[in-house]
Amino acid sequence: RDVERSRGLGDVYKRQHFWRLIMKKVVSLVTIFVLCLTALAGCSGSKEVDLKTVLSDINSKYSLDLKELTDSNDLKKYYSIDTEDVKQFAAEINSDSNSRVEIVLVEAVDADAASRVNDALSKTYTSIVTQYSGYNAEKLPMVEACKVTQDGNYVTMIVADQGPEILETFYGYIK
Repeated sequence: RDVERSRGLGDVYKRQHFWRLIMKKVVSLVTIFVLCLTALAGCSGSKEVDLKTVLSDINSKYSLDLKELTDSNDLKKYYSIDTEDVKQFAAEINSDSNSRVEIVLVEAVDADAASRVNDALSKTYTSIVTQYSGYNAEKLPMVEACKVTQDGNYVTMIVADQGPEILETFYGYIK
């Protein structure tokens, strides 16, 4: 027989309640920790991508035959983009006045640089819209369906028959 005094049921219930409270707090803290890690992972920014590879894949998928701009000074020459603002880029153009096609993908060095690149490409885009309005009105809807976009430090200008689809392909790489 147990000679130790038996504890009352009240003590048992108190201990159970105490451990239940501790476990609830532990589970809550672990849940908050996991949510914070998930949020931080989601805020880590855009993925690292090689824009030349992206543009090569876009060329293959959409059967484009454009002239590649390889020198960062070409960005200054054609788009007034300061080369110091550019981390990497891939650009191809067809300056045929009857069917102008331009795909410019830029990763800027930081958010301020991305804003400047966006401004420069927006001016070029506005110029292209003006050109199509005056000289090639039947292609104007195609140009107006295209746009300059900025996602983090990535800035694009895509002017092509399949511009919206090309943009979605690009987003598939950076998101």
